[in-house]
Amino acid sequence: MAKLRVHLFIKGKVQGVFFRQAMKVTAKKNNATGWVRNLKDGRVEAIIEGDDLDVSNIVEWCHGGPANARVEDVEIRNEKFTGEFAKFEVLY
Repeated sequence: MAKLRVHLFIKGKVQGVFFRQAMKVTAKKNNATGWVRNLKDGRVEAIIEGDDLDVSNIVEWCHGGPANARVEDVEIRNEKFTGEFAKFEVLY
């Protein structure tokens, strides 16, 4: 399988709804690494690395997020896979 890295910016009601924690669970289920964090402007930012199908599953999940989230937009930037992460983390 091909390895992918995506840099995401998720806009909408995505803070205060356990988006980051739910994304961490989703990333672990899909054997992905990287990180997720809140931005001051109300968006959530994430970098995800892993097998192409696994990363695609997480990106698809981001369009809906957890139950109380209301995702308006997901900006996706494809980047070069680096393999720099050992796990998926929530950054504060």
